Amino acid sequence: MRRIFNRSTKSSNTSKRKVKRIYASPDIGLTSEQVNMRINQGLYNKEVESPTKSTSEIILGNILTYFNLIFFVLALALVAVGSYQDLLFMVIVGANLIIGIVQELDAKRKLDELVIISETMATVVRDRKVMKIPVDQLVLDDIVILSRGSHIYADAELLEGEVMVDESLVTGESDEIPKKRGDFLLSGSFIVSGECKARLENIGEDSFVSQLTLAAKKGKKRQPAGMMKSLTRLLQVIGVLIIPIGVFLYRRQVMILGLTIKEGVESTTGALVGMIPAGLYLLVSVALAASVVRIAKKETVVHEFKSVETLARVNVLCLDKTGTITENDMKVTDLILLNEDIADEKAVRRLLADFAANLPANNATMQAIKDHFKSFHPRRAKEIHEFTSKTKQSRVLFDNNEEFILGAPEIVLGDQVYLYEDLINAHASLGKRVLLFGSYRYGYTEPLALVILENPVKPTAKDTFSYFIDQGVELKVISGDNPLTVSIVAKQAGIPKADNYIDATTLTSLEDLEEAVRKYTVFGRVTPEQKKQVIKALKKAGKTVAMTGDGINDVLALKEADCSIAMASGSDVASQVSDLVLLSSNFDSLPSVVAEGRRVINNIERTASLFLVKNIFSFALALISITAVFAYPLTPAQLALVSGLTIGVPAFFLALEPNSELVRGNFLINVLYKAFPAALTNLFIVIIAVLFSIAFKMPLAEISTVTTILIAFVGFCMIWRVSTPFNLRRIILFVSLIIAFIIILIFVPSLFSLSPLSLGSGLVLFVLALLIIPVMNFFTKCFEKVTELIKR
Repeated sequence: MRRIFNRSTKSSNTSKRKVKRIYASPDIGLTSEQVNMRINQGLYNKEVESPTKSTSEIILGNILTYFNLIFFVLALALVAVGSYQDLLFMVIVGANLIIGIVQELDAKRKLDELVIISETMATVVRDRKVMKIPVDQLVLDDIVILSRGSHIYADAELLEGEVMVDESLVTGESDEIPKKRGDFLLSGSFIVSGECKARLENIGEDSFVSQLTLAAKKGKKRQPAGMMKSLTRLLQVIGVLIIPIGVFLYRRQVMILGLTIKEGVESTTGALVGMIPAGLYLLVSVALAASVVRIAKKETVVHEFKSVETLARVNVLCLDKTGTITENDMKVTDLILLNEDIADEKAVRRLLADFAANLPANNATMQAIKDHFKSFHPRRAKEIHEFTSKTKQSRVLFDNNEEFILGAPEIVLGDQVYLYEDLINAHASLGKRVLLFGSYRYGYTEPLALVILENPVKPTAKDTFSYFIDQGVELKVISGDNPLTVSIVAKQAGIPKADNYIDATTLTSLEDLEEAVRKYTVFGRVTPEQKKQVIKALKKAGKTVAMTGDGINDVLALKEADCSIAMASGSDVASQVSDLVLLSSNFDSLPSVVAEGRRVINNIERTASLFLVKNIFSFALALISITAVFAYPLTPAQLALVSGLTIGVPAFFLALEPNSELVRGNFLINVLYKAFPAALTNLFIVIIAVLFSIAFKMPLAEISTVTTILIAFVGFCMIWRVSTPFNLRRIILFVSLIIAFIIILIFVPSLFSLSPLSLGSGLVLFVLALLIIPVMNFFTKCFEKVTELIKR
């Protein structure tokens, strides 16, 4: 038996390292001694880039940061002038540092355990035995067995068998390329059909896909996405501005306003500490890492942190039918004869048994046919043409030029399908899969029978899809099956507008497809390339798209989607290219994964606004202090108090709150929108307080105390806003923070550079405190009006 393919013109490459090659027999493979030798030589398939950081990288990454350097320099300046009391902010910096390291190390430990559980396995021949091993244990010259759905994890030379290979993931071309003995298999591509044995030629960093990765890393450093990208840009802007602002502010305080060097260092340090969003980047990093660990407990592997945020923002979910909506297993339920004059039922069953016996059970449909039509002594075929998602049919050629075909009726019969359309639709309308079996000769198919298969809807499907519908997520079904069948199955699963379907074979242009994406819910007879185009069309329409799938026909669409979700029970390559992998292959676990993503992103947005209130206010006040005739009114100790009670503690607790709302808009814009009214309220109130102090000649220590209490009041108002609607936990948190602040004011004010207030200062505090809520409401309404005007 042989498979019919075109001959490849690619030649084999060898590893760049000068080593003696081992040309083991494909049936024997390497010996244990040879494998150990290769490992000692370092010629094993190690990853170019580890999925997690090392312990030293985590520790150094947390310590050696630009802002930690600034904090250290400021601390040295305070020590130099003897202002030890104002070093309190370093306690918070140190606490953030320790928490960050501990949390990240804990996340690394749990993720490393998960990597071991979920690692990709390779089928290899060693010591005359076929075994499965992790892909990073493969060595140069190993003999591997590759079959349909296998990811090619290292460059290899094909030794036995013939396969069809898709190299689109590395070359961008989605054509299926035939490979036979002596041809080169490119790492990063995957097997579409067939089975072969191959010798590994280039492994680890020498492989083609690893060289691409290394070249990309040299050419451009990988950039973070989403929230991390926004925060990185924000920190870069702050990092550039903070040094010149600090220099000018110190010069203004000491040389023009006449403050002592100690007072100038204290006020300048207070301004700079307020500008740095200490803990914000840490909060996001740790929250995402912790979220990945929590998602892992739901038997889901997250390949990249950014996919947690993307999943939380998804508003369109594209579904494959088999394995997602329906069970993976199929069964034959009926055989309908179409031409008994040529072949009766017994003959058709025998022919189908011979047909199936010569084809590999590389999909659920063929497995069901092989299970139902069995032959103890099947005829051996001369040639086979396996099913692919492009051809949507299989063909087997026996002696005497007898050739038979099995596939989608409209593909097999072409224009003649109308003769059997009513019969086909009668079964398709029940949600059954219908295949046509016929005799193929001289380019013409003689229909013999319809094979009816059943693929029941998962019991949990309705509840799962109800969750997404309630969350405002639009559902679309993209399948290679008959559109009517898919429509009925989707309707049984409770998907809205499931009767709004289209046959993708009628979409002959990109414009037609984009129009169909806007109008239809169910797409049938979709090719892998069309699945990808559907995803692209949805993204072009401004949607955030998630795609679920498990087969090689889903790979291009999974790669194109904003967030891709694969079933671990599916093909290796689908799991490799996806952002998330459901280890249990149960789609009903996805709602809890989505809920976790939304919880962490919404809570990060909410708590990030607390951080930025202080940063925006400190920046604006520092800039005004450079040009105005008053000293910066806050010290580092006072800012540490306000930061701890109105930012650090509430941010920690609020980040753990449940929150399943759909994430909308740009992260940084959302956060700034929430933070600006409170920041401007701080600025307005503090400037008024400073003007009062100038007018009534209030001592600097008193005005510092007044401004500290006022910005703490604004901070509590901000906590009130982000905590609404209140629950018992939030009420306890809010009341506890206020009580803690009152206790500090009464019992340990000197610890935070707070001084007793005179009657005049007390009156100023009382009057300005009354203004805070109306002023904040005013700025909030102004921002709402501006937003409405922008939307118009």
